Amino acid sequence: MDFDLPADLLAYLAELDAFIEAEIKPLEAADDNIRFFDHRREWARTDFDNGGLPRKEWEALLAEARRRADRAGHYRFAMPREYGGKDGSNLWMAVIREHLAAKGLGLHNDLQNEHSIVGNNPFILMFRDFGTPAQQAEFIEGMLRGEKRITFGLTEPNHGSDATHMETRAVPEVRDGIAGFRIDGEKMWTTGMHVATHCALFARTSGQDGDAAGITCFLVPANAPGVKIEEYLWTFNMPTDHPRVSFTNVWVPESAIFGPLGGGLALAQHFVHENRIRQAASSLGAASYCIEESVKYARARKPFGKPLAENQAIQFPLVELATQCEMLRLLIRKTAWEMDRMSKPEVEKKLSDKVSMCNYWANRLVCEAADRAMQVHGGIGYSRHKPFEHIYRHHRRYRITEGSEEIQMRKVAAWLFGYLGPRRAQFRAELRQAAE
Repeated sequence: MDFDLPADLLAYLAELDAFIEAEIKPLEAADDNIRFFDHRREWARTDFDNGGLPRKEWEALLAEARRRADRAGHYRFAMPREYGGKDGSNLWMAVIREHLAAKGLGLHNDLQNEHSIVGNNPFILMFRDFGTPAQQAEFIEGMLRGEKRITFGLTEPNHGSDATHMETRAVPEVRDGIAGFRIDGEKMWTTGMHVATHCALFARTSGQDGDAAGITCFLVPANAPGVKIEEYLWTFNMPTDHPRVSFTNVWVPESAIFGPLGGGLALAQHFVHENRIRQAASSLGAASYCIEESVKYARARKPFGKPLAENQAIQFPLVELATQCEMLRLLIRKTAWEMDRMSKPEVEKKLSDKVSMCNYWANRLVCEAADRAMQVHGGIGYSRHKPFEHIYRHHRRYRITEGSEEIQMRKVAAWLFGYLGPRRAQFRAELRQAAE
């Protein structure tokens, strides 16, 4: 067993640090761009008079940072080499995401809208693995150039974690002599719809409510007749780009089918493990930042004539958080390393519970660390002059999205008690033996 990080990975982290100092920090400091990260951040980022949408200046700054990262060869790191990437592994991505988040708020990595100089775009691999040649030609390079933007239409007002009961329907219909589908329904949290060119919309095409089969994904143009943004849902973490969207008598040709007819849920699950392990690493990095900042402050702050750090009431909660970070770091890196040694189907069958462990615990941990950092810093920690309240509000949503905390724990329980996963056969055999 060797727990040392590879030398070339450490060298790449140093390369990223140098790039941030040379390219990103100067951009962050120019033209008062720091307003997006200091105490003015929510006001600077949010167009309150336009439904709470992100301000155009904010999104333009993020786009410029991504362009610089792309020119430097960092943005596409995790993407396949055939698309200009470096085939970045899950282990490398986990370490990188933790490293960037541990730096705190900044233009280098602000996950409020999944921004990072090292990108994570699951749609690239979805098109590679499920798209037709025509779809690949149109969307992959289009996304990389910023000309195509796709939002995800899965969750509905009445159906969240269980997508198999969705009410959106797509039925075959010929229009102007062209075979296609008419779609009717409504979706929630279709993030990025305000700038999207298409929505990857999931609708039932066959089967009964509750069936995993019979759901199909369609690439629906965002400006298609019948597509309507009903409202932008304001959240704990502003700005918002999460609308409720209705689809009324929307028609698309058969060429809009994305992936297998009736097998759309495979697309929804295609990148779930990679997303969850990387997001867990980001939460771990943010938690580490909160802890380290609290330690620095406790050593410097001297109420009643002595440093806060001398008080066990300050020490012990941070000790517990630091201990959890150390244990979680090992689990995340081990799980990511194992993911790199097996195929996607194998990960689902053999490792899905460990990914869920990493994800739900990291998301809970960062919220506890941010809350503790606010407490240690006192009034200034609660203010917007420190980033802890921002970190808490951002990461709190991950206990709901990407598979809620309860869904993740249910997955772990299914593996633990043998209802799913490798222990299922063992437990069944034991039951048969007991019955005999």
